[in-house]
Amino acid sequence: MPELLRTHEVERAATRRRRLSPRAVALWLLVALGAAAMLFPFVWTVVTSITPGANLGQSPTLWPQDPSFDAYRTLFERGGFGQAIVNSIALASATTVIQLITSSTAAYAFSRLPFRGSGAVFAVYLATMMIPLQVLIVPLFAQLKVLGLIDTLAGALLPSLASAFGIFLLRQAINQVPKELDEAATIDGAGHLRIFATIILPNIRAALATFAIFAFMGSWNSFLWPLVVLRSRESQTLPVALAGLQGQFTTQWDVVMAGSIVSIVPMLLIYLLAQRHVVQGVATSGLK
Repeated sequence: MPELLRTHEVERAATRRRRLSPRAVALWLLVALGAAAMLFPFVWTVVTSITPGANLGQSPTLWPQDPSFDAYRTLFERGGFGQAIVNSIALASATTVIQLITSSTAAYAFSRLPFRGSGAVFAVYLATMMIPLQVLIVPLFAQLKVLGLIDTLAGALLPSLASAFGIFLLRQAINQVPKELDEAATIDGAGHLRIFATIILPNIRAALATFAIFAFMGSWNSFLWPLVVLRSRESQTLPVALAGLQGQFTTQWDVVMAGSIVSIVPMLLIYLLAQRHVVQGVATSGLK
């Protein structure tokens, strides 16, 4: 027994030495420096938001002078900012739900219902990811004007009803589900709708959560299209409202940074809550 204990302690000591090797220390330092470099802009934004009369022309500081939350009070006292948050939440939530429905059903069709020319159709879908939004703005605006959807949240939502990236991501995840499960369900009398709802969806929960975060984040941070289609102050979204905080001649940077923090916090919380699903979804969908 004492020999076993000594052997165990020797192994633990060797493990600690391996963990504290120069290479491991260098890697940890590199990771720490990278994390500090990525966190610094966020910390600086927070400090600037609670520093009255902050000026971005000054040297960056991580210690606020006379900290105050007046900038946040000023932000919400200005008309329209609270409504912009509500509009962004509504638009991002609707976009996420609709894209989850359209992308998951299309991905199931491409993965489990092969048809003649399905590969070419899927390639065309993927090719649309290479077309920048700037190219489509004029024809989209003209179509929405004919439909009478300018300056409405429905007009801002319409171009994002489907997502080529979502179809690709979920198709890759569905391909990882064994087809034997489909065959067993078919023998039991299940149709495609039941197979999709009871077998496919439960097995791709991680990919669905991953795509939901991507879809919500994309809609939440969207700026160019809402800027073009939403004209009135009552219908504008949060990124457009943030851009309106910058004046032509002078800018209250503490208020601008407070607005930035307000826009970042929801996405940060959502990602932290679903981080495990995001990592698992990326790993199982082939995006790694």
